[in-house]
Amino acid sequence: MAKAVLTISSKNYGAWALRGWLMTKLAGLEFSEQVISPDDPAMRAEMLLLSSSMLVPCLQHNGVTVWDTLAIGEYLHEIKPKAGLLPADIKARAHCRAVSGEMHSGFASMRGALPMNIKAHFPNFKVWSRAQGDIDRVLAIWKDCLESYGGPFLFGKQPCIADAMYAPVVTRFMTYDVSLDEQAAGYCKSIMALPAMQEWVAAACAEPDEIDELDAEF
Repeated sequence: MAKAVLTISSKNYGAWALRGWLMTKLAGLEFSEQVISPDDPAMRAEMLLLSSSMLVPCLQHNGVTVWDTLAIGEYLHEIKPKAGLLPADIKARAHCRAVSGEMHSGFASMRGALPMNIKAHFPNFKVWSRAQGDIDRVLAIWKDCLESYGGPFLFGKQPCIADAMYAPVVTRFMTYDVSLDEQAAGYCKSIMALPAMQEWVAAACAEPDEIDELDAEF
């Protein structure tokens, strides 16, 4: 039996759940999933954008309980340092933490206008100006990282905490048909080609629809 348990929410709608789950996969930590009920207030708060990462996801491992997504990433880095969740170079590591923290605390307009919904597709979706500002900033971060560290991931040849933090944004850009240049589109393809992402998307597509409010807006 796995020593670690990761509590997550919907795989179709749960952006924070994806971040924590992907970090744990990238770390190579064996874990079992505990999926909370769609009627649970914490799950509904996450999926309806009423909270960020208060209690979901939550990692339990060797008597330790960690529930904030960035804290989960830092914990995984400590117990699995060879996994490369943070870059080895001190400057790159600081940069990785900065862009991950920006994703953790910002981009509220984009989140509200483009909620994660892997199964949906909205061609020619009209993005309002404040959300477009967030999208432009995300694309600037990606461009800076890809050009600074050579890609195909944000900090080089292997995915790290930053890629896990921006993975739900990749799914949003696909769902809402966001226009991307060749570099950004290539990065999205690299993220979606990860075996862990393919596993997540397959599970999301098999998940029953539970929250009608998200689809009712469109």
